Amino acid sequence: MGITTKDLAQMCGVSRTTVNRALSGTGRISPDTKERILRVAREYDYQPDLLARGLVKGRTYYIGVVVLDVKNRYFAQMLSTIGAEANKQGYSINIVLHNNDRQMEQNQLMKLSAYHMDGIILSSVNEGEEYRRFLSTLGMPIVSVDNKIADGLPFVSIDQKKAMKEETALVLKKGYRKVVFVCPPMDAGVKENVYVHKERLKGFQEALQEFPEAEAEYLLDWSYLERAELLAESGEKAAFVCTSDGFALDIMKRLESRGKRPPLDYGITGFDNIDTLDYVKPRLSTVSNSVDTVAATAVGLLMNMIEQQADEQTEEQHEICRILPYEIVPGETV
Repeated sequence: MGITTKDLAQMCGVSRTTVNRALSGTGRISPDTKERILRVAREYDYQPDLLARGLVKGRTYYIGVVVLDVKNRYFAQMLSTIGAEANKQGYSINIVLHNNDRQMEQNQLMKLSAYHMDGIILSSVNEGEEYRRFLSTLGMPIVSVDNKIADGLPFVSIDQKKAMKEETALVLKKGYRKVVFVCPPMDAGVKENVYVHKERLKGFQEALQEFPEAEAEYLLDWSYLERAELLAESGEKAAFVCTSDGFALDIMKRLESRGKRPPLDYGITGFDNIDTLDYVKPRLSTVSNSVDTVAATAVGLLMNMIEQQADEQTEEQHEICRILPYEIVPGETV
């Protein structure tokens, strides 16, 4: 059994309060005393009792993270950064998946609440004011990422519309006069929160307004691979503007099997800048949605809210929206 703060106090000839000040780096304590306590703690491999500390402060030192799945490299990267940033703050993470199921997401959130998470980072498939009210009943700070749920809930993302508008404009400036917007999640309609994809659609359409001579087509359901193949075989060179790198890579794979490669036979762009792209040739042109920065910002915001909660934070402190910079990542596919 490891030593306790009581043991450290006896060994160093000081009070437990002084030991706690040395270990936490807070309060008034002489440098010599602090160094002596820390040295003894290292020598005897002192490990803090997180359960006891949590009981004192009314915390579990866990945050919940709710995302679609971990097969998507975007979410895998996000979870990695959230875990690392939370660890810096002395927290662990509890990951649950909703698999695009609205009721499953709600059930997972209620479980996290029952386990007394100190806060939650949520990439939601639900949306609307009614759902925001449900979230407020869970009694813990919540930060949403990417898909906006409703006004009044802390939210972290990039400017999705502006990013897609810039990417589409760059494609059109390359001389393509037929652009194909690829976004199968739009097939979900009102069944899912597709805020991110709706914003990207708006950006695509705004870019087209500046190029009236361009022709647009839309692949908005899960038959997009078959339709992309037909378009590529039509003889007219088109550019596929995809709302995710995954969709773009699937199209590239399908068309490669038909002997067609970008940018010779068609153009194509993605969105997300997932790490897998480092291993794909030709290198996909895409948008970096700053996943690491979004994740780190969400953790920092949540930690501030957890600290403020102890001080009875006001409703106004929930009105936080962080829109972060994105980056166009040139590739070799347009």
